Amino acid sequence: MAEEFVEINNIRICYQVHGDGYPVVLLHGFAMYKEFWKWQVKELSKEFKIITLDIRGCGKTEHPIKPYSMDDIADDIKALIDYLNLDKIHLAGHSFGGMIAQHFALKYPNRLNKLILMSTFANLPLSKSGLEMYKRSQLSFYEAKVKDPSKAFWDKMKQRFSRNFFKEMNQNPGKLFHNMFSANELMNLEETEGTSKPQDILNLINAITHHDTTNRLHEIKSETLILAAAKDRIVPKLASEFLDEKIPNSKLFVFNSSHFFMLEEAPHFNLEVLNFLRH
Repeated sequence: MAEEFVEINNIRICYQVHGDGYPVVLLHGFAMYKEFWKWQVKELSKEFKIITLDIRGCGKTEHPIKPYSMDDIADDIKALIDYLNLDKIHLAGHSFGGMIAQHFALKYPNRLNKLILMSTFANLPLSKSGLEMYKRSQLSFYEAKVKDPSKAFWDKMKQRFSRNFFKEMNQNPGKLFHNMFSANELMNLEETEGTSKPQDILNLINAITHHDTTNRLHEIKSETLILAAAKDRIVPKLASEFLDEKIPNSKLFVFNSSHFFMLEEAPHFNLEVLNFLRH
């Protein structure tokens, strides 16, 4: 399916729709892009209508200069599903996308059916200095990417895959994992779709700084699947356990890999998601 563009909420959003059936919206992580889901889309779109989009400040969607909040991005999702004439959706978000998904669930409960939260936080448990460090690391990744895209890619992936899987990718970048993707393909996506610049990074971090759903999680009534990874170095499993404890109708599943478990354990991940959405 070709990319589509729509002007909503005074912003030009790039999205794609794949397949037919009940609509499922997938939200990518920090400074990522909709193509991150391409290996999920292939399987899930056999049974569902899968909608992927570039979040504002990311991919081919507009990159506003002014700061924005998680609620603003949740409003983008609402405006997009209105535009597509969708009444209710299943919503799944990874990491930063999972934060947006929580805000959507709280703001538009009547538009949400099932919710999937993957490797995400109710709030960022960092002090001001911790946030400053996080900001610096994201900005220095951008600088490294400009200087040496290949080295920057491998440094980033080292944080997001488990040790053995990363080693295998690194030793054989052309190897096809799960008959789906290779490290070369991921590197190519990062170069072509990873368009977030320093101003975008600052805006996205500003949205995270003001994200805190801790005291409202009990209001989420949707059936919720919480997915985590035992070896995740970006979002510790504890963060997902907290969500599971506070959201009334939730269940937690922990993969034995790391932050990008939807790639590392793609067949298993796709199956868990399909089983949850089917019933």
